[in-house]
Amino acid sequence: MSKVKVLDTFAGAGGFSLGFHMAGAEIIGAIEVDSWATETFKFNHPESLVIKKDISQFSDEEILETFKNNKPDIILGGPPCQGFSIANKKNGDHKDPRNSLFEEFLRIGRILSPMVMIMENVPNIIKAKTKDGIFVVDIIKEELSSLGYHVYHNILESTDFGVPQIRKRLFIIASRKELKNPFPKPTHNITGSDGLKKTPTLWDAISDLPQINAREGSEEMDYDKQALTDYQKQLRENSHKISNHKAMNHSKRLVERFSSMTWGQSTSDVPEHLKPYKRNSKEISEKVYDQNNRRMHPNKPCHTIAASFYANFVHPYLNRNFTAREGARIQSFPDWYVFKGKPTVVSHKLLQREGREDEKYLCQYNQIGNAVPPLMAKEI
Repeated sequence: MSKVKVLDTFAGAGGFSLGFHMAGAEIIGAIEVDSWATETFKFNHPESLVIKKDISQFSDEEILETFKNNKPDIILGGPPCQGFSIANKKNGDHKDPRNSLFEEFLRIGRILSPMVMIMENVPNIIKAKTKDGIFVVDIIKEELSSLGYHVYHNILESTDFGVPQIRKRLFIIASRKELKNPFPKPTHNITGSDGLKKTPTLWDAISDLPQINAREGSEEMDYDKQALTDYQKQLRENSHKISNHKAMNHSKRLVERFSSMTWGQSTSDVPEHLKPYKRNSKEISEKVYDQNNRRMHPNKPCHTIAASFYANFVHPYLNRNFTAREGARIQSFPDWYVFKGKPTVVSHKLLQREGREDEKYLCQYNQIGNAVPPLMAKEI
């Protein structure tokens, strides 16, 4: 039987595609605007046609020409959702141009008319309304219906599919055929009850990786211990080295701050003299950073890995933030999947000041945090 053909739009580093590849699909192509994410996708999906381009600059004719001899059965996409994300409390302002990229996803569907289109987004979009009070999700569903699809939506939780991370995501499935059960049934839960498997914990996911301190590690390392859990065995398959396991260059003071924190505590809980300084001064900042640098509990799934996770979480036992590889493990990427580009990113403000705006690329942490967890995508 021939494989199902998949085209990934807004492909990022390729987590969504990877899940479909694991489920036996052929990834025929990907469209992504970011240089480093494109490099990552190409490196890990060498058979796929990877197009580095702003999708809105890709004309109808070019799209048809590119895929006329290799049409996708399924089109995937997570049009950027910054406008709908909790972390940016702008509350889905429809003026945010990034929200209009839905239209591009629809356009590609209209041109290539696949059997199925699947869109992923943040769950908050469920609450988002336009200025006229219409639910954004209803508009999306209506637009897809108008192309002749049956449309279903659901919020899925990644711990239900064996991902060691609490992460809710909205999935919208548009199918030419009517589907009885469009969404997968949970395979795991946190307690391992009701005949389901137990979701791996954070420590189940990362305990076999070299225990490096701040400023240690490198882009390629050897394993220094055997896989200790089934989850680790699964992600280490076909991998002989560890990539992207480089710890951040923390200052001595930051390491000291982390060392005063126990599980569940964050920057706001540390002793006064260790709190962050105001910018460019030695005065303690009054800002409360609740989300920043929280020490994660080893025996629970991790909190949601976001694009900025290098500043969100502290390792359960070591006094440093997570490495990119630890983040990839928490997102369920296998160890053979290598992330390209720099580990962290130069501040956008600095790039602006120096007129280097064209260097705004997605660093390894951004690529990992933006991805759909492959194990979750595989079940879909």
